[in-house]
Amino acid sequence: MKILVCISNVPDTTTKITFTSNNTQFNAAGVQFILNPYDEIALARAIELTDGGNGTVTVINVGDVGTEPTIRKALAIGATDAVRVNAVAHDAWFVAKQIAEYAKANAFDLILTGRESIDYNGSKVAAMVGELLDIPSVSIIKKLDISGSHATVEREIEGGKEILSIPLPFIAGTAEGVAEPKIPNMRGIMSARTKPLQVIEPVDVALNLEVTAYETPAPRGQVKLVSADETAKLVDLLHTEAKVI
Repeated sequence: MKILVCISNVPDTTTKITFTSNNTQFNAAGVQFILNPYDEIALARAIELTDGGNGTVTVINVGDVGTEPTIRKALAIGATDAVRVNAVAHDAWFVAKQIAEYAKANAFDLILTGRESIDYNGSKVAAMVGELLDIPSVSIIKKLDISGSHATVEREIEGGKEILSIPLPFIAGTAEGVAEPKIPNMRGIMSARTKPLQVIEPVDVALNLEVTAYETPAPRGQVKLVSADETAKLVDLLHTEAKVI
């Protein structure tokens, strides 16, 4: 089985977010980047499915050379090889086009992404890649099993679960429950240095989105504590100050 796992290089969750260029670009100066946590789940399940020589796991990232430490971490965790599309990830459409072009030329049985990246939380790439490749796409799966040429996946829906049987190939966005993220061991870290990391140039994509400006949330106001026996006061504050009722 050939599995492609799409990985993102995202700011650590403790990063203080600031912007440059008149608030149109994320300020990456001094920021610690990590492997997107939801992509780690996808990678862990891909490694489990190919365990024992049952296939290969290729990771793909759209990014500049600065993303290579994150790619090497994915190799240390257990990916077979890696591909970096040498371009700044402009938006979800741009990323999806790059991944689809590579996948189209390399015939994967299964493509996995995280449910979303933790920086933009768009959850768009998996669906776009599915459409571009004309294969089924399933969002936010909580369980994934493969048997022969079919997969069984579980999704959470209102009031229960949805269980789907899907023929290979398909693409899915993974979430908690699919697998436990793996921590690279010393052997994996050492071997990651010599595993193949192919760098390819991006295909041309007409950009159809331009960021006008980013804004950070307003600073949190001072907390007001209201005693449990002051219901009327609480209601008044929610009505006159918070304006939520």
